[in-house]
Amino acid sequence: MRKLLIMAFVGLAAQLVDGALGMAYGVTSSTLLLVAGISPATASASVHLAEVGTTLASGIAHWRFGNIDWRVVVNIALPGALGAFAGATVLSSVSTEAAVPWTAGILLALGIYLLFRFARPLRPTRPRPLPTRFLGPLGLFAGFIDATGGGGWGPVATPTLLASGSMEPRKVIGSVGASEFLVAGAASVGFLIGLGSEGFVLPTVAALLVGGVIAAPIAAWLVRHVPAQLLGAFVGGLIVVVNTRSLLRVADLETTLGVYAYPLVLAAWVVAVGFAVRAWRRVRAAAPVTAEPVPVG
Repeated sequence: MRKLLIMAFVGLAAQLVDGALGMAYGVTSSTLLLVAGISPATASASVHLAEVGTTLASGIAHWRFGNIDWRVVVNIALPGALGAFAGATVLSSVSTEAAVPWTAGILLALGIYLLFRFARPLRPTRPRPLPTRFLGPLGLFAGFIDATGGGGWGPVATPTLLASGSMEPRKVIGSVGASEFLVAGAASVGFLIGLGSEGFVLPTVAALLVGGVIAAPIAAWLVRHVPAQLLGAFVGGLIVVVNTRSLLRVADLETTLGVYAYPLVLAAWVVAVGFAVRAWRRVRAAAPVTAEPVPVG
């Protein structure tokens, strides 16, 4: 029961992060499940099955708050679903031993990406409409990375759409979150075909789902108020630390290199958070108070 309560809290915290940043539910949840000793394919399968419920709740909440551009959802969700199904099929066919470094490597790269992105000032870009024909390939790639890495839909799709400058940040976050419902569903079908029902840890799925559904409406409201700069840097550092540990253990180098690697990673995390705090204060002091959040691009 204690473990399930912890998983429910993980789902709640991950959904709050995802709803506020438009990314990191899968990355955060998968990272913690891997730490708990669950295999990469099972972790990704369980997280995606839970996401079917959390993304539905999140999409409804974002719709109620007017945070969705349905044109973007239509153009990115279907290719994303195809990519996620393909990624789930690939990961299901890979042995656990081979999948651990692959998954941990993807998660580590996404964590480093988050650290760098949120350590610098988050300022709006000049409007440059994103061609509709680009949304399909973007969704396909993001969906594949999401399924094979246990997360990645938001970290790939959200910054790309924000960089266009053609959408309000809250609508980017809401549209990416709403389209993830189809992506999570397609990935779950792929894992079901590849792993069977035993590939899902159902108690964990239920716990993640409950926590995520509780957090979804809160996150949709927080997207207008949360300091995304600080949250992104903190989450990025956590993901880097945990997946650095996973890679060192897989390579059997934790004993020899851990004493050097961990202090360096922790120091980089502290520095990144410090830069994020400084950048957030500067942007906050320079910008007038508005109802819109600071873009996470």
